[in-house]
Amino acid sequence: MKKLWLVLAALVIASLVLTACGGATAPEAPMEEAPAEEAPVVEETTEEEAPAEEAASGKTQVRWYVGLGAGTDEGAIPLEEAFVEVFNASQDEIELVLEIVDADNAADTLATQIAAGNPPDIVGPVGIKGRDQFKGAWLDLAPMIEANNYDLSGFDPSMVDFYLVKEEGQLGIPFGIFPSFVLFNKDLFDEAGMPYPPAEYGVPYVDADGVEHEWTIEYITELAKLMTVDGNGNDASMEDFDNENIVQFGWENLWTDWRGAGTMFGAGSLAAADGSAQMPEQWVEAIKWTYDGWWNEWYIPNGAYAGAEFLQGPGGTFSSGNMAMVQMHTWYLAPWALGEVAFDWDVAAMPSYNGVTTAKMHADTFGILKASDNSEAAFEVLTYMLSEEHATDLLTIYGGMPARLSLQDDYYGIHAETNLAGKEINWDVIAAGMAYADNPNHESWMPSYLETNDRYNETWNYFANTPDLTEEDIDAEIATLVADLQAIFDAAE
Repeated sequence: MKKLWLVLAALVIASLVLTACGGATAPEAPMEEAPAEEAPVVEETTEEEAPAEEAASGKTQVRWYVGLGAGTDEGAIPLEEAFVEVFNASQDEIELVLEIVDADNAADTLATQIAAGNPPDIVGPVGIKGRDQFKGAWLDLAPMIEANNYDLSGFDPSMVDFYLVKEEGQLGIPFGIFPSFVLFNKDLFDEAGMPYPPAEYGVPYVDADGVEHEWTIEYITELAKLMTVDGNGNDASMEDFDNENIVQFGWENLWTDWRGAGTMFGAGSLAAADGSAQMPEQWVEAIKWTYDGWWNEWYIPNGAYAGAEFLQGPGGTFSSGNMAMVQMHTWYLAPWALGEVAFDWDVAAMPSYNGVTTAKMHADTFGILKASDNSEAAFEVLTYMLSEEHATDLLTIYGGMPARLSLQDDYYGIHAETNLAGKEINWDVIAAGMAYADNPNHESWMPSYLETNDRYNETWNYFANTPDLTEEDIDAEIATLVADLQAIFDAAE
């Protein structure tokens, strides 16, 4: 039965995954993550919780709202309905009611329900981007976790902290995760006679001469240049390299935006603690590094190369077979994302920057709204959903790697058999990436999300398509960007 559900889930996830965790193609520059539909910020209320609504059966009714993330596709709905039936048959105190809203309308509908005083109780699965459309609306679960002695030891502590939001509390319990990693083309490395990137965190890269190199941004730059090749077989470290005739690139932060690419240099936010606009110092370094890779060292495809025919594949540049390394997430490792490729590949550790390693994280969970009339009952449902016995049933529907450590070994085998045609990959380094998740997350809240997203991507695309900028030019553009973001933030108040 589990395998059958996973096969059905594969069809569901095929149409969901790029919406939930991936991106939409930018016409002239690297892909950016698709912005979530913006919804009003919900102000915190201090009203006492109203009595729980009673279902006709006398049971406490808990409404489960699906639509901000995965779960609205036709193939997912009967599986969700089956889960609800099993839960309702398991006890006689709570009636779980499924409420599915089309993804295009889910944010507006939820905002309307909250404003009208008729909110659902549990919302999910939802990622960070979807959650933060409703900043201030979520219940801090910490008091309930403590009161119920809920055991969090089954999760990596870094993933528990991932949902701990300053001044808001513990907004979720880990459920489905999509760690990131270096995805590399083994055939290209073999062809170049180069050893593969490190298979675990904390170990050096050992080059073809047996020399060890600390696995850092600085060294992955050198490796990326060696793996970038022109039509004459020269790599980007050579004097005769022809940057107008590149046929293979060494690196790309695939299907992400400035925040996602910047996070490789460290977690951050465009919104400072006081609400003002900022550009984190490490993200300034990230864009300068990226610009150098685009236009000076040529190991990253710039806007001019992004549309080149030799880089087109069903899963973007990497699946073309002419990209040596990218940063990517686990949701990409399936035929509907990566595509059917003719080369061999594997995964490796993310490099460090200034002694700190960051592997950006995509993750889904379920939240309880502050405005819920039934928060105690909702928490009981939530713990059932995330339990060792039942989390797999939901993960089967939505995909994703279990955040619960005890479920991960089974996931590796089932996912490999169902989605990877039995291919063996380095699952250990994927799991290890949990310890390096970005917090704050790169998809976290920003004022006027859509307008802010458009504005910073305007600058990103300008850099990707404009050669010969000096460091002073870049600094000036960043200063203008921050000023414009501040104006957007001020207008949102």
